[in-house]
Amino acid sequence: MSVHRPVINSNVPHSARIWNYWLGGKDCYEIDRQVGDQIAGANPAILDIAREQRAFLVRAVEYLVTEAGIRQFLDVGTGLPTANNTHKVAQRLAPETRIVYTDHDPIVLAHAEALLTSSSEGATDYIDADLRDPDAILEHAARTLDFTQPVALVLLGITAHVTDDSVYEIVGRLVDALPSGSYMVLCDDTEVLNPEQMHLMIEQWNEASDNPRINRSPEQLGRFFNGLELLEPGLVSVSRWRPATTGSEAPAEVDDFGGVALKR
Repeated sequence: MSVHRPVINSNVPHSARIWNYWLGGKDCYEIDRQVGDQIAGANPAILDIAREQRAFLVRAVEYLVTEAGIRQFLDVGTGLPTANNTHKVAQRLAPETRIVYTDHDPIVLAHAEALLTSSSEGATDYIDADLRDPDAILEHAARTLDFTQPVALVLLGITAHVTDDSVYEIVGRLVDALPSGSYMVLCDDTEVLNPEQMHLMIEQWNEASDNPRINRSPEQLGRFFNGLELLEPGLVSVSRWRPATTGSEAPAEVDDFGGVALKR
């Protein structure tokens, strides 16, 4: 697949590059580091959120591949390539796994080739499409994925970019297209633990970015799972979704809640 490389303005901060910076990635410019440091200075917890959200993705994918037997993933709003992307985790465990990434961000598009590496047994593809157009996502994803077989829909930190209630219908359209035995992995930011800092972070993010966000309550996030069967431990802070630690003390919570759910 050939990928068109758009012209990137390195003097304007960009949300995907800022998030990449928080995850320890190198695909960012000085302006992104400056804005990222400004936001992290006002809300240091954002660094933990970024890292715990990625760790949640890894644990969820590992569960879906090894225990649920999933071999197809549709990752919407994937962001810039960093360590432990969905296909890296999934194909390490099951090389035949097929993954489709979706994003409409020109910054991500410029780096899409890094998401298109695949084991010889499996496949990866990248779709330039917006979450707000689920029909286009499904149409293009069907070129790589078999929607008569279970698919895991991955929505990490993306629903916040649709700032009104139309987001529930959008996600519902994607879920409706999944066959029985499919799963949804979803998480996003909340204002449960540090409401003032998280609200300030959103204000700073929206001032610096051309892709605004909104924080939702756990109850609002829970609406995405209506009609699905939430796996234990339910909708929780992502750091507490089946943590890898075996000690008796639970990991510290972060203001990002999510869960994994089965479609019967």
